[in-house]
This record gives sequence, structure tokens and C-alpha cells, in this order.
Amino acid sequence: MIKKRLFIAIISVCAAIPAIAQKNVIDEVIWVVGDEAILRSDVENRRLYMQNEGIRFEGDPYCFIPEQIAVQKIFLSQAKVDSIYADESSVLRSVDRWVNMSINQFGSQEKFEEYMGKKLSQIKENQKRTVRDQMVVEEMQKKIVGDIRLTPSDVRKYFSQLSQDSLPMIPLTVEVEIITMEPKIPIEDIDAIKARLREYTEQINRGEQTFSSLAILYSEDQVTAIRGGKTGFMSKIQMAPEYANAAFSLNDPTRISNIVETEYGFHIIQLIEKRGDRLDSRHILLRPKVSEQEIEQAISRLDTLYTDINAGKITFEEAATYFSADKDTRNNKGLMVNQEMESRNYGTSKFEMQELPQGMGVVIDKMEIGEISKPFRMKNHSDKDVVAIVRLKLRVKAHQANVADDYQALKALVEDRKREEILNEWVISKQKTTFIRIVDGWKDCDFKYPGWIKE
Repeated sequence: MIKKRLFIAIISVCAAIPAIAQKNVIDEVIWVVGDEAILRSDVENRRLYMQNEGIRFEGDPYCFIPEQIAVQKIFLSQAKVDSIYADESSVLRSVDRWVNMSINQFGSQEKFEEYMGKKLSQIKENQKRTVRDQMVVEEMQKKIVGDIRLTPSDVRKYFSQLSQDSLPMIPLTVEVEIITMEPKIPIEDIDAIKARLREYTEQINRGEQTFSSLAILYSEDQVTAIRGGKTGFMSKIQMAPEYANAAFSLNDPTRISNIVETEYGFHIIQLIEKRGDRLDSRHILLRPKVSEQEIEQAISRLDTLYTDINAGKITFEEAATYFSADKDTRNNKGLMVNQEMESRNYGTSKFEMQELPQGMGVVIDKMEIGEISKPFRMKNHSDKDVVAIVRLKLRVKAHQANVADDYQALKALVEDRKREEILNEWVISKQKTTFIRIVDGWKDCDFKYPGWIKE
């Protein structure tokens, strides 16, 4: 199973949108940027998407949207020159997540296809193009911006120039310490899982089934199962260590690995292709089912530890270090670290409430600082059912930012502003050397970048 690391958050834009309207309008080229055309239908589809999603238009949509598309095309054009490409495995994972979420929202694949006016295969292909372009643009922007290095004086100077009304609001954050216990899985349940995986291997070796068909039918990794277990090209650091060791030891695509246990469950793996330090594979994941009895037994064991901590027989930090099943926090005396790379609190011990693991937020919300919770059930980072106790170390109420308490958040804000300035200057410079033509009727706009219209 692949580690749950950051995947770029993709907002689906226009390519996956059905042609809901404008059936009686003849499509036409309205902008040309370099050798790329922007069609009236491109603008209309994106407008419909933004309208349906409640995304605010920055001014006239028939001015704002074509300019937004034009800027994207300039970045894509430079990316071709600089040989910047999207990671296909990340593209596929993003598309699969979006498709799965959409099907769940509509209730069935058939209803989703009916709404989109396309077969699922067409929807996926369109969405892949959109996601791929967005990822390429982001990589191009990273290259343009490079590393932004700010000193504390830079942050303080920026802060001193802001009026009181324009100071950003910092939402409520908490710092949490945790101890977890995993329910004990009966050995006969584990043996049954392994027997199933061995049977799948035998069916593949006998030619009765293909690995991909069995993955589609039985794998419990929902992201890869719909692709026949295919993970896409990954490096070792993107995989669970046990998975990486087994996958990279394979050399023959016709051979199936032995059963591999990771924190996610039990796997069998098939090599597809190796490219240097990256590898594409298929896998089938099975997880033992946790019964309510096993959950209750784990709660009982953890309740004993909870009682000992409150009685002073052992400290919370000692209990976390010696007894917690959470390997990411036990070496940190139980203190949780925010691993959401999209978060302004990434790499710190601060969490906004919605960033806490599933099942924890409702517990933390009712606690006082220093209080230890009773054992409760939650999902851990590998999507396993575990039981936990937590101690609320700190709660900081929502407030306007200040340098003393919110230096990291302000530093991130200044970095964002610097990044925006660099990218704006780059776009303006590119406008001067890029062929641009806008047809009459689409020029009368208050553009963000005035260089589109050349005298």
C-alpha cells in the first residue's frame, strides 16, 4: 500500500463538465495565445462549472475566465520548452479520487454518466487532460519562483505595514498528544486472509485469472482496485517500506510476490515495469475485519492505562513512549505533528479542527487544556480502526494574527505574496514576447494583465 503522502489537490475545471447549454451557439475561436486557441465553449463550460460550484467570479466572467485560461496556456507553453511534465501516477490517483467521489455523490455510475453526457472512459480521459495541465502549471510555477527565503525582519516589516482591519484571521488551533492501541486480530482471521491471497496467486499462476481482474474484484485499496491494482510509477520513499522491499526485489513480471504485511494490511504484488529508481506495480490488498468484541477489548486495555496515568503510576509521556501503537508519535512522547502539506501548520504541532483524524475532533472539542480523554474509537492515518486516548496540550482561540503567536502563519502569508509578485512579473514579461490575438467583442475588459491588447 502506498503511503498517504501529499497528492496535489485538484479542482476539476471545465474539461469534465457536460455541455449543459449553448447548443444553439456556433463555437468560435475568441482568443489565440501563442499557437493555442481559446474557444467560446471553453469559457462557457468553465463559467457553468464555477457557477454550479459557487465559485466567485472576479469581475465579468467573460473577461476574467478567458484571461485565466490564457495565463494557464502561457505557463503550459513554457513548460514544453523546459521539458516539465506531470507525474502520471499522481494524475491517475487524482482522477480516480475525483471519479469515485462524483459517483458516490450521484449514487451510481449510470447517473453520473447521464449527468455528464459521456461514458466513464471519456470523462476520465477529459479529466486526465485537465489534471495533467494543472499539475504541469504548478510545477512550472515552482520552477519560476524557486526558493523564497525570508528573514524574521522581512516578516515583521510586512506585518508592520498592515492595517488592523487587514490582518488575517487565524482559526482555532489545538495541540494534541495521543496514545493508541490496535485491536488484537485473532490468528485464525489473519490465516484466512493469507489463505485467500495464496489462492489468488495460484489462480493467476494456473492462468485461470489475471492479476488485474482479481484486484478489481477483491482488493480493498479502492484507489488502485479500479485500475486493476495498478499503482503507477513510484519511488521507494513513496511506498510503505515493506511494500517497497518486496516490489523492488521482483524482476519477472510473470512472478507474484510472497504475501507482504504493511501497516495497511496484507498484499500480493506483481511487477509491471522498472525505470531507474521508480517502479510500477499491481497489488491486491486485504485487511482483517475488526469485530466489535475486539474493539471493546482494546478499549478495556486502554482504559486500564488511562486509569494508571490518572493515578500517577505512569506519566502520559512514558505511556505514549512505551505502549502506543502510533509509531509517528511515540518517539515524540505522544505529541502529534501536522502532516497535511496543504496546511499552513504543516510540520508543526498545530492542527485546525478539520485537520484532526476522523473521530478525534468531536472528542477534543469538549475537552479542557491538560485533560485526558476516555478511550474512544477512531481511524488512524492508514485507515485502520484503532482506540485512543488523547490529552489536549493547548487550544488557541480564533484571533487576528500577531507576530508573537503566529509567526509561521505570517511567514507563509508573506511567502505567498512574494510568490504572487514573482509570477505576475513573469506573466507580464511573457506577454511582450507571445503572439496574442483577441477577437472583437472580447477586448473591452478591465484585465488583470493589461498587456493582452497590443497597440
